[in-house]
This record gives sequence, C-alpha cells and structure tokens, in this order.
Amino acid sequence: MNNFISLKKLSKYFSNNKKVTVLKKINYSFAKGKIYSLMGPSGSGKSTLLNILSMIDKPTSGSLLIDDKTINFSETVINDNIRSKKIGIIYQQNNLLPDFTALENVYFASLALNDDKKKSVDKAKKIIKKMGLSTREHHYPSELSGGEMQRVAMARALINEPEIILADEPTGSLDHSTAKEVFKILYNLNESESLKSSLLALNAAPKITIFFCLASLETSKAT
Repeated sequence: MNNFISLKKLSKYFSNNKKVTVLKKINYSFAKGKIYSLMGPSGSGKSTLLNILSMIDKPTSGSLLIDDKTINFSETVINDNIRSKKIGIIYQQNNLLPDFTALENVYFASLALNDDKKKSVDKAKKIIKKMGLSTREHHYPSELSGGEMQRVAMARALINEPEIILADEPTGSLDHSTAKEVFKILYNLNESESLKSSLLALNAAPKITIFFCLASLETSKAT
C-alpha cells in the first residue's frame, strides 16, 4: 500500500532556559486507508506530532510529506487550504459552538469550502444520520449527552471528506462504554467504501484500542 503521509528525520524541540527535545529524528510513513493508534507516556510528543501533522505547529527540522508533496510550513495560506480540504480533526473536548444546533455545528464546517448552504446542510444531514443522530440534529450541545456531542464533533470533522483524520484522545472525556461506541463508529466508517482515510489517533485507554496498526512514541523516538 502506498505511503500517504511521510515523516523524514522530523525533530521538534523547545528552548526556554534549556533545550527540551520532544521529537527526535522521526522517520515514519502512514498508508492511506489504515488506522493507527499513537501511544506513549505523557510528554513523549504525541500531541506535538499531531499538531505538526495538521500544520498547526511546525517542526524544528526534518520534513513532512503529504501525498508525496513536501509541506512548506511558511506557506500558511496554502497550508490552511490543505488542512480544510484534506484533514479532519477530532479533539478530546468536542469544542462545539454552544449557541448552535448539532446540524449547524456540522454544516458550518462545510461552508468553509463551499458557499452552497443547501448542499452543506444536505451533506450534514447525511453524515449525522450515519452517526445515528438524526433525531438530535436540531438539539443544542447542552441538550446532548457526552457521547452524542462527540459524535457531532466527529461528523463535523468528516463532512469535508478528509483524506486524513487526526483524533487527539477522542474518548478521553467519555466513560468506557461510550468510548467503545465512538471507536466502533470510527472503525466502521474507515472500513466503508465512502471513506478511505488515514486515521491517526492518540489513545489514553489502551484496553479499548481496536486499531490494528501501532505507532509508539517512547523517549521521543517513533518505532
């Protein structure tokens, strides 16, 4: 299977009073259509790596390639466009807009790429249905359970049909049963013909991991 995302000698360090190395010369490739769980101890650079993959942060040295194209981290406008079109991000905290319904939270993300409101609403309704939330689409976040809010956040991340899905501990704030349900939805979506993305997820609860590819970060090195 062809590599879709590649890291080439990628390093990241922070320097205040002294240099702190977070990521050190990482070489790793991610194939399209596979699911990866990134695991490691606190402080090993998991979230930092996801921020670099989403081009929110930039490495100190090394390269990130997406679809065989090297990312120039100084080209912020181009990178913002790549992020909007190719990357969906699911956070531990759902970050839903509290004054808008589930449907609005989802279709607003589509409007960033498409000015056609009707088309955006239709797409949002379809993906909300896949999440099993059709009866909740006109509810506000405060009227939803934790699991329902996270599924709305997932729908928002998926509406633009991203080729890369980054999930930063997407079940960290959920109970065990709800977390399993959320992972199952992600897994089933990835297995469907309508969505063949690369999914890289940080997982705070290894006992519920259902992913079949593993990238680990220990002492700032990926293996």
